[in-house]
Amino acid sequence: MNEVQVDSAKLQSAKNLTMVIYALYALSIVIGISSIVAIIINYIKKGDVAGTWLDSHFRWQIRTFWFAVLWGIVGWLTVWIFIGWIVWGVAFIWFIYRIVKGWLNLNDGKSMYVA
Repeated sequence: MNEVQVDSAKLQSAKNLTMVIYALYALSIVIGISSIVAIIINYIKKGDVAGTWLDSHFRWQIRTFWFAVLWGIVGWLTVWIFIGWIVWGVAFIWFIYRIVKGWLNLNDGKSMYVA
């Protein structure tokens, strides 16, 4: 195999992994622990996608995770005054949007941010 084929194979493998990570985040809606697995994979494999268009997807996924955690905590802290339920509802819809948007862009071969 020549260098171009190796690079192409590595990129395809990274794209497949990125898709698996999106699936883990989607699965976390039902089985929350899968998001922990996804974020660990994001951080372990982040260096492998550095400098590629997939890097933007990893940043998107990592930010989605941490902002979901933040809004989950804000919702938990305010649930006693009923605002927390609204925060959780909006955060849930936002989380689904982020997964769908990322997955569609990945499928179309697009990065998440305009370069």
